[in-house]
Amino acid sequence: MKASFATNAAVAERYPALVADVVAAGHEIIAHSTDMNGTIASGLPEDEERALIAASLDVLEQATGTRARGWHSIARSQSFATPRLLAEAGVAYCCDWANDELPYVMTTGAGDLVNIPLNHELSDRQIITVQQHSAASYAEQMLDAADWLTSEAAQEGGGRMLPLQLTPYIMALPYRINSLERLLEMLASRSETWFATGAELVDAWKCTQG
Repeated sequence: MKASFATNAAVAERYPALVADVVAAGHEIIAHSTDMNGTIASGLPEDEERALIAASLDVLEQATGTRARGWHSIARSQSFATPRLLAEAGVAYCCDWANDELPYVMTTGAGDLVNIPLNHELSDRQIITVQQHSAASYAEQMLDAADWLTSEAAQEGGGRMLPLQLTPYIMALPYRINSLERLLEMLASRSETWFATGAELVDAWKCTQG
């Protein structure tokens, strides 16, 4: 299984060995701003937002040797200019909008930007830390979602996305990680399941758009 790791520039600078391990294992690094204070809002001057995006992408490229294709804002925050600025910076997709189970194109003055929706309600942070459900309940809810989306895809055609949004300090704790590993094993045993990075998903989806 390959995954996309949302990584901010500060992490890449402070822990280069971790970033190197992620890349060496074949996973994808996507930009996650400069640091956890690097939020974007409509009050942020456009030049400052452009510089923030560029700084994040530049540092990650230095750390990985590859320009990040994906972007995930801190707290999913965007300004009215963000999609255009991301497209202007050469970003192929973002993960900030949570309103579907399929990718879609956002048309901007600097070119197209694909959005990969991430369902906030199904994140480990929301289910486990906010709603205070167990790790077993998290796994059950993800399997229920997989069942429903698989059924919908069979009826309507095409595929559906089920992002697994995992936070290491939440789901990787010793008393939770077994539930996660069992969930992954169960999903992997299904012939209709494909584990993909964000970049792989966007590339495959674009091929279906003609």
